[in-house]
Amino acid sequence: MNKKIPLRLCVGCGEMKTKKEMMRVIKTPENEVFLDATGKKNGRGAYICKNVECLKKAFANRGLERSLKMGIPKEMMENLSKEMKIFVEK
Repeated sequence: MNKKIPLRLCVGCGEMKTKKEMMRVIKTPENEVFLDATGKKNGRGAYICKNVECLKKAFANRGLERSLKMGIPKEMMENLSKEMKIFVEK
């Protein structure tokens, strides 16, 4: 029997990919937003492709804000962009 591979929708480009191909962005109960590399932290999550372009699209189309059900300040978005660049370079 084949094991089902969970797919997630990128809030930037709208593509369906496996969880391993995606980066999780979470909102904690304290309304902090950051990248969750492990994919296991508690909080409301949204998935995004592991590239800065999809992150920019998610900001532009407000997909991240819709998924996390909150407005995201500009400085928080800049921090996410910096975090994403660090993860992509690894």
